[in-house]
Amino acid sequence: MQELVRWKDKKNRKPLVIKGARQVGKTWLMQEFGRRYFENVVYISFDNNQRMKNVFEMDYDIGRILSALKVESKKKIEAGNTLLIFDEIQEVPKALSALKYFYECAREYAVVAAGSLFGIALHEGTSFPVGKVDFLTLYPLNFTEFLMAAGGGGRLFGDG
Repeated sequence: MQELVRWKDKKNRKPLVIKGARQVGKTWLMQEFGRRYFENVVYISFDNNQRMKNVFEMDYDIGRILSALKVESKKKIEAGNTLLIFDEIQEVPKALSALKYFYECAREYAVVAAGSLFGIALHEGTSFPVGKVDFLTLYPLNFTEFLMAAGGGGRLFGDG
């Protein structure tokens, strides 16, 4: 969470891509971050969402994309007050490419994206926005961290 806050406060913030294995908490982290630090959160999952897939197939017009996001989420989108979350972005390679245009044309919007199997699911003919995004890797808990989170204080057995 602290890394996300540092990202949010950067002067020259780029869209953020959270990488990590399946089921490590990427979705929860993005949504909880948005709930804590932004007035509005627009959450878009590209998994089984053909409407949003179609939005990114047309072109990279950020104004049009923002309008479609407003309609889809039924939420107000204000620069500086809204976190845009694109989950399962690997399902829509052109949405990943669109992050470049958010950086170049709409830096005032906070955009965070996540997806599983990130590098594997990229499709031929779609460019990756190299240098136009920041990355954060979310790892699963190790065993000691799991015990601490479960209330065990890092001890393996009993009171000892």
